[in-house]
Amino acid sequence: MPTRASKKRPRDTNQLAWAIVQEATGQAEKPAEMPDTRNPAAVALSKLGASKGGKARAASLSAAKRSAIARKAVLARWQKKR
Repeated sequence: MPTRASKKRPRDTNQLAWAIVQEATGQAEKPAEMPDTRNPAAVALSKLGASKGGKARAASLSAAKRSAIARKAVLARWQKKR
């Protein structure tokens, strides 16, 4: 799977300025897109699970368990150093 790294830009100020102008005016070269090599059946199955996952989990949890999970999340947020 392709990485999600940002576009590499030159570090030199003049080259960076030139690249920005080229992008702004639409004269920059467009990078070649990576072909989608994922299995269509796996993608469809993933979307199906994602669409019902949170609702199914919420329905299966008891009120006490949901409360414990929420309490743990709150404590984790408040213990962070800012």
